[in-house]
Amino acid sequence: MKITDITLTLFAWKGLPSISYGAHASGGGESKLGLLAIETDEGITGHAFLGSATNGADTEAAALIRSLKPLMLGQDPFARELLNQKLWSRIRQVTTRAIGAIDIALWDIAGKALGVPIYKLIGKVRDEIPAYASSAVLSSAEAYAEEAVRYREEGWAAYKIHPPQRLKDDIAACTAVRRAVGDDYRIMLDSTWAYDFPTALRVGRAIEEMGFYWYEDPLHDQDVYNYVKLRQTLRIPIMATEYPMTGLESYPVWLMNHATDYLRGDVTVKGGLTTCLKTAHLAQAFRMNYEIHHGGNSLNNLANLHLAMCIPNTEFFEFLLPAAAQNYGLLEDIEIDSKGMVRAPDKPGLGAEIDFELIRKNQIAVLR
Repeated sequence: MKITDITLTLFAWKGLPSISYGAHASGGGESKLGLLAIETDEGITGHAFLGSATNGADTEAAALIRSLKPLMLGQDPFARELLNQKLWSRIRQVTTRAIGAIDIALWDIAGKALGVPIYKLIGKVRDEIPAYASSAVLSSAEAYAEEAVRYREEGWAAYKIHPPQRLKDDIAACTAVRRAVGDDYRIMLDSTWAYDFPTALRVGRAIEEMGFYWYEDPLHDQDVYNYVKLRQTLRIPIMATEYPMTGLESYPVWLMNHATDYLRGDVTVKGGLTTCLKTAHLAQAFRMNYEIHHGGNSLNNLANLHLAMCIPNTEFFEFLLPAAAQNYGLLEDIEIDSKGMVRAPDKPGLGAEIDFELIRKNQIAVLR
């Protein structure tokens, strides 16, 4: 089998709600997604999406076609490791999102060619995983409390707060949620790199007294020095490494300096399933969990779900809110059942039912 062509169809994502997850990411109104298609001489096509509600595909699409497509043409799509090395050789010209899209599409081809879901191709660990609700930045402490109670009552495993990123308001939101859901329900805080060390320490001390399950990304995404101090001072588990947007080589400094209790990543930020699998296995060697971040779009989230089904050292599936800013472009999206669980896909490859008609109606351009 050989790769014969790669195209990227840009299409509009309209009617997005106004959203923010902190100073690093906000959006609303309209964004652009890209449908990547890798065609082969045996009639099998692998797909992936590029872009999200807060980061349109148009910022990265041209570089993908210009810099990565020539490396792939004529290659064996089963040579994923070889091709992955080729992709990463162009990291100064493209983003990890572009690398990840091609890597995901290659896995989709492999699963379709062999007639199995990707997670079974890798090696199944489970058939389902608990979901947790991951908030946007909300208008008040009461709004967080109301949302957390709603998802607890619907059977979801946990609730995670993306706070306003102001010391007093953040502690107030955490306090309101804990009071609303009770002492036994799992809640987490993801401060999205908002604090300096003194602020991170003050917030951390407050939430460890409230029994929060983990404390995620309080400091700058490369501030290993202060993460070490924070982890040595607090009793609550620290979660870092979701960013920066780099590959496997970004993790050893965190492990060698004992700077985090969890490793973190997703197929978008870290450049595809291939890198995430390696990182999850690296974490497993240190008896650490690798918790999977939200993927930014429906197809990446499906790839993340396959990852969750084939690694033993992950506990939850993150569902970022609101759903209207995450789900788009598929006929059937990921669903959470009445017990708060997400089931494994059962169709070959990614198992995606792509809404090609919606994409056609909202098409902006086809890059070749």
